[in-house]
Amino acid sequence: MTEIGSDWRMVDGVATAWFDAPSLIEGAALAGRIVELSAEILVDLRATGLQVRLDSPEHAEAVSAAARDLELAANPAVLQRLSVVLESANPPVVRGFWQRVLDYAPGEDGGLADPLRRDPAVRIRQSTEPRPLRNRIHLDVVRPAAAVEQASLGEASGPYGVCHTDPDGNEVDLVPGDVLGEKIGTADWQAVFSAMACYRITSPTQQRDLAAAAAALADETGFPLLVDLRPGLVIIDSGKDQWEDDAHGLELDFTDLAGNLQTAARELGATADPGLPRFAQLFLDASDVAAVRAFWVAVLGYTHDRRAGVSDIHDPRRLNPVLVFQELDASEIERRRQRNRIHFELAVPSDLAQTRLATTIAAGGRLLDESENRWHLADPEGNELVIVTGA
Repeated sequence: MTEIGSDWRMVDGVATAWFDAPSLIEGAALAGRIVELSAEILVDLRATGLQVRLDSPEHAEAVSAAARDLELAANPAVLQRLSVVLESANPPVVRGFWQRVLDYAPGEDGGLADPLRRDPAVRIRQSTEPRPLRNRIHLDVVRPAAAVEQASLGEASGPYGVCHTDPDGNEVDLVPGDVLGEKIGTADWQAVFSAMACYRITSPTQQRDLAAAAAALADETGFPLLVDLRPGLVIIDSGKDQWEDDAHGLELDFTDLAGNLQTAARELGATADPGLPRFAQLFLDASDVAAVRAFWVAVLGYTHDRRAGVSDIHDPRRLNPVLVFQELDASEIERRRQRNRIHFELAVPSDLAQTRLATTIAAGGRLLDESENRWHLADPEGNELVIVTGA
């Protein structure tokens, strides 16, 4: 990557950099300079820094120069991208189901990609291996109620009445979201496990000013807000459950902050798009939850949820999907032995691959096979992970 500078790495085929920042306000200052370079650059602003992704290396040096000017240093060691892989005997049919569930676009690899480039890609691989029992991995997807209805997946099942099954038997809990509280001042917000508002904007200046306003309001309260900048769009997000008092642990009613953010967005002329919010997380059944959870914490560098009795682990920068664990009855021996039809793929920079591989094996992972730029591993209960590098 010397041709576009030492700050950058290829992650899942995209030139990516992370710049540490001591606050949302200081990160927003860099984000504001970036959006003036190009509306096509993807910026994920966090309380500890920002991730920048470029489809073309054209603006890499200008972004790095702006970061240096603001005394923000790059940290390539934290870069990674987690995606979901489905193995299927009939990929086109399975692809159609998941496209309706997620409202994704066709990906270049024959899979599906989030048009907003926030939630994990779904890759679909051809397989003829029979695996008739229920997976130990499934997805939870939360979208606005109208979007769930429009997906037209038929009658749901399960204890909460939200479970749907694709033609291969892979399960998804497709959960309808709701408005965030009863306050008129939060009408732009949807509760989709995260509290989220998506604003259409019409200029880089408007996008820059909204990001700066959101950063200032969040920093004033100490709330670690997520602010994602996309072409023509600003997405403001609490992170999963963080709008709830027991999750964020602050002296703060999040709906007050949401109301102030809504006021700022509207004063800047931004328009809410209530159909866009989406949240996706990955659910693993395990007979030894503690051991499997510890494995994935080590491998992904994730953090435990602060709440007692909650099994979630999350990316400390909230850039990759949440993993949730629930206990699997130890008597389900055959289900435990069956290979999942779903596994995960972790893209990391090529210069960090060997370190990540060593971490995975030290955490109890088994190396199943390897090839150039690709390592296929299993966790202590056989859930599979493929570490990949490069494009």
